[in-house]
Amino acid sequence: MPRVGVGVRSPGPRRSHDTRAFRRPQRDPVVLGVDALDTGPMTAAWAADEADRRGLPLRLVHAVPSPFREFRAFDEGRYHTALRQRADEALDGACAVARERHPGLAVTTAVVEDVPAPALCRESAHATLVVLGSRRLRRAAEVLSVYSVAVPVSAQAHCPAVVVRDPEHVTQDPPYVVVGVDGSPSSATAVDFAFDLAAERRAALRIVWVWQRPPVVNLDERDTERILRRMLFETTAGRRELHPDVATTHELMRGHPVEKLAEAAEHALAVVVVGRRGHGGFTGMRLGSVPHGLLHRAHCPVVTVPSPRY
Repeated sequence: MPRVGVGVRSPGPRRSHDTRAFRRPQRDPVVLGVDALDTGPMTAAWAADEADRRGLPLRLVHAVPSPFREFRAFDEGRYHTALRQRADEALDGACAVARERHPGLAVTTAVVEDVPAPALCRESAHATLVVLGSRRLRRAAEVLSVYSVAVPVSAQAHCPAVVVRDPEHVTQDPPYVVVGVDGSPSSATAVDFAFDLAAERRAALRIVWVWQRPPVVNLDERDTERILRRMLFETTAGRRELHPDVATTHELMRGHPVEKLAEAAEHALAVVVVGRRGHGGFTGMRLGSVPHGLLHRAHCPVVTVPSPRY
């Protein structure tokens, strides 16, 4: 299977083993970040299913460090060659999963020479969705490791990013999607995405607002709940008419947002979270405590939607 190496000197055009991919797609693809360690069949299958549902091509991307970044002159490039070989094997495996599930799906593959997180963030500028697996790193490792991907890409991607830690649940009938809201412009964007996701999957939508303290000083609990409930229903104003077939519920909860949203999503297809309020470094420290916490707690795919400016 041919590969595309996007090097630091000459990126070159994208190519594919599938001749259909030479025609420029009308819409941006679903991008799957492929890694030999954390991209198992489950993650590849999720990305392929989502691309097929949306009628989009699937682009598989594996990043390897540039030989200019790796100071290993003593091995005469053997280390970098081994990394490229492992990349080819990982892409072959993910491609096989995608084609087995959806034989007609347009699939392209690429090996890019860079640190994984920045490479995938660049890919996200021309993607509808970025799908990632998870190495289940501890929080310190997520910040310090150059191979940390889930948190920094969720914090920096130009499009929604999905982290598939566990499989989707199918025990609930009908299935449902959970979206966490807080009245911000970012959560309004997340609601739009959640409605589309629920409509595609013929799932119900649970819109959840979790609060810990009153939004206005000196309000009692009854007044607080009245105000927040009004704001909660305002999050769907004008949106339910666009998706009349999506059954929608509004839930106001009190407690820690991460804990409550994780509980609400225990049997959900996906959690759509908010937390993208600005720019953050590739450490992912600006992701936000709620989406960051859900990446550790939720037992289903987690979607982080960027702020409206994107």
